[in-house]
Amino acid sequence: MKLATWNVNSLNVRLGHVLDWLQANPVDALCLQELKLPDEKFPHEALLAAGYHACWAGQKTYNGVAILSRTPLLDVQRNIPGYEDPQQRIIAATLHAPDGKPVRVISAYCPNGQAVGSDKYAYKLDWFQALRGWLDAEIGRHPDLAILGDYNVAPADEDVHDPAAWAGGILVSDPERQAFRDLLGLGLRDTFRLFDQPPRTFSWWDYRQMGFRRNAGLRIDHILATRDLAERCQECGVDKTPRAWDKPSDHAPVVATFGAA
Repeated sequence: MKLATWNVNSLNVRLGHVLDWLQANPVDALCLQELKLPDEKFPHEALLAAGYHACWAGQKTYNGVAILSRTPLLDVQRNIPGYEDPQQRIIAATLHAPDGKPVRVISAYCPNGQAVGSDKYAYKLDWFQALRGWLDAEIGRHPDLAILGDYNVAPADEDVHDPAAWAGGILVSDPERQAFRDLLGLGLRDTFRLFDQPPRTFSWWDYRQMGFRRNAGLRIDHILATRDLAERCQECGVDKTPRAWDKPSDHAPVVATFGAA
């Protein structure tokens, strides 16, 4: 089973990229973030024609998440239960792996936070706390669970192209990294770090100052999996290919492969 995540930074702009990538990389499920379109504009017919069922939580101009799956999506949950939030950042569903076993998949677009100490930063930390509380319950119900998405957190200095320049700033501050570690404390594993990886492997590069060409990036897109699922993970990596396409997203897909139970 292959699971992938990709912040597409506008599905309307990059639907062609998504379809092309899926044709070349027929994953079992792809989690998308930053759809930037309302529910009624979601291109479900085009995706179904490509062989993918979908569930989504859209929002005009901002945010929005989706899960694309080769098998029907069941028990769909939009947003964090009990957490009032007009921003569409969570969609969860159960799908069946090729071996028939159910897997709970969550697509998450975590808040950016804007700047350390800002109101948006406080919202980010509060949102992560709510996410952790809900995930704790979800993991109890679903032994095989993966939460994929743009976390807007680079967990360690090795995930930052220039740690000194970024030190203490947004995406790398101690409270943000602690929020990420708190998720791992639930028993989740960062599948990327289960394997030896090439140094300076990132998933996001700023459009400005030739960030991608200079590989001046951050690893902020992650696939976390429960212990049982992580033990079956065979590989995880970043596919930088679409970042070099014409008019790309500033993020690249992250893909993890899991063996049968």
